[in-house]
Amino acid sequence: MTFLDMLRGAERQNRSLLCVGLDPDPARFPSKLQGDASRIYDFCAAIVEATADAAIAFKPQIAYFAAHRAEDQLERLMEHMRRTAPQVPVILDAKRGDIGSTAQQYAIEAFERYGADAVTLSPFMGFDSVQPYLQYHGKGAFLLCRTSNPGGDDLQNQRLASVEGAPLLYEHVARLAQGPWNLNGQLGLVVGATYPAEIERVRAIAPTLPLLIPGVGAQGGDAVATVRAGLRTQGDTTTGPIIVNSSRAILYASDGDDFAAAARQVALKTRDELQVAACSPRPA
Repeated sequence: MTFLDMLRGAERQNRSLLCVGLDPDPARFPSKLQGDASRIYDFCAAIVEATADAAIAFKPQIAYFAAHRAEDQLERLMEHMRRTAPQVPVILDAKRGDIGSTAQQYAIEAFERYGADAVTLSPFMGFDSVQPYLQYHGKGAFLLCRTSNPGGDDLQNQRLASVEGAPLLYEHVARLAQGPWNLNGQLGLVVGATYPAEIERVRAIAPTLPLLIPGVGAQGGDAVATVRAGLRTQGDTTTGPIIVNSSRAILYASDGDDFAAAARQVALKTRDELQVAACSPRPA
C-alpha cells in the first residue's frame, strides 16, 4: 500500500482532513507531567489514543524529541501509533535537506529507524537531495513550498528571472514536484494555512499532489479558507488530498488530568469544521 492509499483510506474511515501534530514541550505538559521529559512518550501516546479516530495523519516533529534526548521515546511512539491506529499514516516532520550519502542516511533514519510513512524535506539543494527518499517505494515526501512563517517571503516569494515565465520560487517548486521530480507519485507539498491565496495557487499548479497544510489553530490559519483553497473540485478523486495540521491547539487544550479528553474534543471540533468546509459550495 502506498502512502497516498493510506491517506485516502484514513480520510474515508475517519471522515477527516485533520492531521494531529505531535510537538511535545514538557514545559507545557499538564501539571502531573510538567517539566518531565521522560514522560514525552506517555503524553503523546495519550494524545494518539484520544484522537486516533479523528485524524487523517499524525505528524511528530522530530526536534521536540531530539532536544530532550527522547529519540528512543519517539521510536516507541511510532510503534505505538502503528499498533493503536494502523489506518492512520505518520508523517515525520524533519525538514531534512542534504545531498548524496548524507541524504541516504536521513532516509534510513526516517523510514527504517522510525518507520515513518512520509517525511518533510527542504528542496533547496535540488533533486539529488530528494531522490534518496524516493528509493523507498510507497513512502511519501513533502517538499517545503510556501511555508506559514512570515520569513518565507525572503526566498519563497521571490521571482526567478532565469526560469521561463519568471515564476515565484514557491511556484517553481510546485511545478517541479508535480512534474519531473515526481517519478513514482510519491511527492507532496507543504503550504501554510496562513496564506490561502497561495494554497489556491499551488493547487492550480499541482492538482494531483497531497498538500500538507500547517498553521490552523494556534498559528491563526482559517480552517474554512484553507479547505476551500486546497480542494479544487468537490468529489473529484483525481485531486490530491489535503492534510490540515493542528498541533498546539490540540495538545495543550487543557493543563489538567483531562488533557487527553480535552485534546479529543478540540480535534473532533476541528475535524468537523474541516468537513463542513469541504462539503460546502465554494463562493462564486
